[in-house]
Amino acid sequence: MGDGTTSVVLIAAEILKEMKEFVEDGLHPRIIIRGIRESCNIALKTIQELAITQEEEKFRHLLEKCAGTALNSKLIARQKHLFAPMVVDAVMLLDPNLCDLKLIGIKKVTGGSVTESQLIQGVAFKKTFSYAGFEQQPKHLKSPKILLLNVELELKSEKENAEIRISDPDQYQSIVDAEWQIIYEKLDKCVESGAKVILSRLPIGDLATQYFADRGIFCAGRVINDDLDRVAKATGATVQTTVFGITDAVLGECELFEEKGVGDERYNFFTGCPKAKTGTILLRGGGEQFLEETDRSIHDALMIVKRTLASRKVVAGGGAIELEVSHILRNHSRTIQGKQQLIMNAFAKALEVIPRQVAENAGIDSTDVLNKLRKEHATSKNGEGKWMGVDVLNEGVCDTFLAGVWEPAANKLNSLAAATEAACCILSIDETVRNPQSEKPGAPSQGVGLGPAGGRGGAGTRKMVSEAMGGRGMAGMMGRKGVHSFKGKGGA
Repeated sequence: MGDGTTSVVLIAAEILKEMKEFVEDGLHPRIIIRGIRESCNIALKTIQELAITQEEEKFRHLLEKCAGTALNSKLIARQKHLFAPMVVDAVMLLDPNLCDLKLIGIKKVTGGSVTESQLIQGVAFKKTFSYAGFEQQPKHLKSPKILLLNVELELKSEKENAEIRISDPDQYQSIVDAEWQIIYEKLDKCVESGAKVILSRLPIGDLATQYFADRGIFCAGRVINDDLDRVAKATGATVQTTVFGITDAVLGECELFEEKGVGDERYNFFTGCPKAKTGTILLRGGGEQFLEETDRSIHDALMIVKRTLASRKVVAGGGAIELEVSHILRNHSRTIQGKQQLIMNAFAKALEVIPRQVAENAGIDSTDVLNKLRKEHATSKNGEGKWMGVDVLNEGVCDTFLAGVWEPAANKLNSLAAATEAACCILSIDETVRNPQSEKPGAPSQGVGLGPAGGRGGAGTRKMVSEAMGGRGMAGMMGRKGVHSFKGKGGA
């Protein structure tokens, strides 16, 4: 998702692991939850205080660093110098007030090198299905008017149950002529609008294709909804549901339209759009699996840049911010008394799961790295060691902020808050009810009344359901073996 979902799972699981000891010792869950929430509030406040923001040209550099950090663990990490600026440029094309990533199209073209990937400041989409006469249409148009339709431009056969009664055989030709007159009237209206590029969600038949080709007009039918919407956003055109009453106000425009070959495919490009608030990233690669993984990596980077652009605050990655928050929580826990001190200390320890996992993913001894990081964060003066994190390149520790490993502060805030809420929600569960008989191999899975023996509600069905409930009907299902409770829970 690109919003820290993996971090949420890791932190929530580690919090529950650290709190398991308190649950087994009989400490009431409400006391544990209160301590977790208090620890989380202090951690969130600390992250907000430590976050750093930059403006103007430095902010652009900051965005590229964040995108590069997101790509570090991906398959295209070696090409991050290409994709990081590309991702930032794509997000900067969007409306800053909305920043809707749906307006950034990602097209995957098999073949070629990954370094041939490019960003189109406009719209590009794969050539749609075409009929005879398509090759006679223009493939390069300067400053064309663009008409977007949700209309079918082809001869349609009558319904199977249609019935026409005529009294004179000569009247049959008038019916045929009427059909042709209807389609030609639609085509004439499109030509009279002055549009040189006509796109439609619905099919454009062979007659219409040849008709437009003879008049120097490009047309494409069966255009995907997302592509048509992005063309509308970029060119300023409005999708029409009828060809009657078309005015210049509903037509779009761009500086250049052209159809070009990309790999083994042909793509339609709309560039120089005056109202361009959209972009298209063309990804190249040797195989479909590689392109799919590249697509997911680019999406994560887009999400990171979007969040950074919205909040404009970053923190150091590589587990640095988690270790600093853990250090501050440990120091704060010594200033309070009672059971909350132990809970806060356990919460601080749970945050160390992020740098530990980063080290393990890089094949580094996590115990050794964590010991070094704890020392750096505990002994630093004037905040010099607050950004010390895992150095996966040199298999040690380093100042990750100076190394350019940055992450949006908003991601860290959301991850920590979501993980805390998930852990508290699980700790709030008093009892769990399960059916041990249905977990045995070969246990029947039919619903009541659906067994094979006895028909609906038959004796064979009732026997199977009773056995699944423990042999004693509902009493067997709700017996002591079927109810599990956490020790120390209220009401248990």
